[in-house]
Amino acid sequence: MIRIGIVLGSTRPGRRGEQVARWVEQRARLRADAEFEVVDLLAHPLPHLDELPGEYEHPHTRSWAETIASFDGFVVVTPEYNHSAPGVLMNAIDFLRAEWRDKAVGFVSYGGVGGARAVEQLRLMCGALEMADVSSQVTLSLVTEFENFAVLAPGEQQIAALDRTLDQVVAWSTSLLPLRAGSPVAVA
Repeated sequence: MIRIGIVLGSTRPGRRGEQVARWVEQRARLRADAEFEVVDLLAHPLPHLDELPGEYEHPHTRSWAETIASFDGFVVVTPEYNHSAPGVLMNAIDFLRAEWRDKAVGFVSYGGVGGARAVEQLRLMCGALEMADVSSQVTLSLVTEFENFAVLAPGEQQIAALDRTLDQVVAWSTSLLPLRAGSPVAVA
């Protein structure tokens, strides 16, 4: 069965991402076409790029590479900080290359304008890593989708957007299986 990682892309104290990732996971678990698992970057503390690409000497890199290699696709949950994605998320993506290749990725973002600018940058990064980013995405505005800017309360349109995003991630992840079968993933 296809495995999809729900990457929680913020480690900031007071982050809203935990409730967003839980919402994505709860909705995803209603499906029978894939297995879903939250991958919290707090559980994978990575220093700033301390390895050569593809040469994994440190235990933290090996652990991160094994985690990412175990999935067929991803849903990235990201806030928008200063018109960009969080540095910890960009670092976690930059840490690897082969483990991301030929996998689908979708985005659930949140922020003042729904996190749209963070996703724009992440799409460029994922394209450079030869990932297939799906067109559907979820953008959660802190103004309209969070009660008192703090508690997630997504509307029906956001639930529909999430379902479309999950549909596309699962479909693309499945379609890319034969391509991944021919692409060795180097986890040293």
